[in-house]
Amino acid sequence: MEMKTNFDVIVMGGGPAGSTVASILAREGRKVVLFEKERFPRHHIGESLMTDTYFTFQRMGLLEKLKASPFVRKYSVQFANPAGKESRPFYFFEANHHESAVTWQVTRAQFDLMLIEHAAEQGAEVYQETQIKRVLFDGARAYGVEARMTNGSLQQFTAPVVVDATGQTAMLSNKFGWRVRDPQLKKAVLFSYFKGAHREPDLNGGATLVLRTPEGSNGWFWYIPLENDITSVGVVADPEYLVQGRGQDLAKIFHEEIEKVESCRRRVAGAERVDKIYSIIDYSYRSKNFAGDGFILIGDAYGFLDPIYSSGVLLALKMAELAANSIHDAFNHDDFSGARLGQFQAKLDKGIESMRKLVYAFYNEGFSFAQFLQKNPDQRVNIINLLMGDVFKEGVDNIYGPMAEFAYIPPPLYEHFDDAPAEIEGSTDASEQVLSAKYQYYDDRPAMQESGD
Repeated sequence: MEMKTNFDVIVMGGGPAGSTVASILAREGRKVVLFEKERFPRHHIGESLMTDTYFTFQRMGLLEKLKASPFVRKYSVQFANPAGKESRPFYFFEANHHESAVTWQVTRAQFDLMLIEHAAEQGAEVYQETQIKRVLFDGARAYGVEARMTNGSLQQFTAPVVVDATGQTAMLSNKFGWRVRDPQLKKAVLFSYFKGAHREPDLNGGATLVLRTPEGSNGWFWYIPLENDITSVGVVADPEYLVQGRGQDLAKIFHEEIEKVESCRRRVAGAERVDKIYSIIDYSYRSKNFAGDGFILIGDAYGFLDPIYSSGVLLALKMAELAANSIHDAFNHDDFSGARLGQFQAKLDKGIESMRKLVYAFYNEGFSFAQFLQKNPDQRVNIINLLMGDVFKEGVDNIYGPMAEFAYIPPPLYEHFDDAPAEIEGSTDASEQVLSAKYQYYDDRPAMQESGD
């Protein structure tokens, strides 16, 4: 079996986390190889970026490409209650007087393709349609991977650091039994795409809309304007409400839910649905550990948080940056231990917890940003900072003291973890413990050609 040994870093997975860490490391002088099991472009959800991604794009040299792209510009987030009363927009420039206060609504197929191609342009060696069969370990230390190449051959690649960016497959976290679900964040999702749906003619035309569903559903609609007059529309709710006992006709369920939400119904009136109905069961989870000897976890391979505030891509990019920093530090000290590679876990988890608390607040039935701000107007900037993704900002968590009067604010997720340290050796195979959400779809358009995904 052929073995390639001249790499500094192996990256498993070419989504936003993997492509970003590969771009940064290659751009900053490391020899990187990246493996992606699919061929891009491919369909994916998670289309609304948070503005704090700007600084990662700047570091990886992607800003000019994004500025030249056809992606819709996003200036704000707006909310509506179940009765259809809409908040005034939360404009990011209220808290941030920099060009980073504007971000993008992206079609993920094209955005992810841009990212993986950019990684190759920065010097990473990229293999698509290449399946990682296993990570190679010497005792507890990772030192490489075995990959099934496009010609069918098995090849081994070695490097001092292996980055797991395998998404919700979470190859290493599942292998070691590190992944823990959030006890209250399990949601069912139905979504599709409309052409000709309403959008405002001004700055609000690019806003992400969060439209609450009726009481008892514990859910909401997203409404995300994309390029070419396409709008992504999805409903997120408790599975018991959304899908149980309602039959197999997902299109019927989806359109019944639209009819119940005036703010969504009037926006899609007269629009044409141009894609299938996608369904997902979403679990929020996090790994007990960010790294081990010779390896590090980033993106959904480390954790996934409910999509309510569109934090997925932001957290993936921030993890990629923190991983790049710790990898550089590991090379500088010739120390590839889990302690050194995982040195930023506390900082990362603090940021995730800042967003997680806001997620829990939203799912408190009857919680209203308007009512909260009526009593605490000084917290508007903190809300905007969180909606921008500035989750590491000092003092941003100060919002949760006064917010606790209006909603349940949870303790850190790690308080649900066992105190016993996780074991590496003797752990079970990943296939036995996979908790990942899986895409399914319902296509009720027999006369229409499916969109590529």
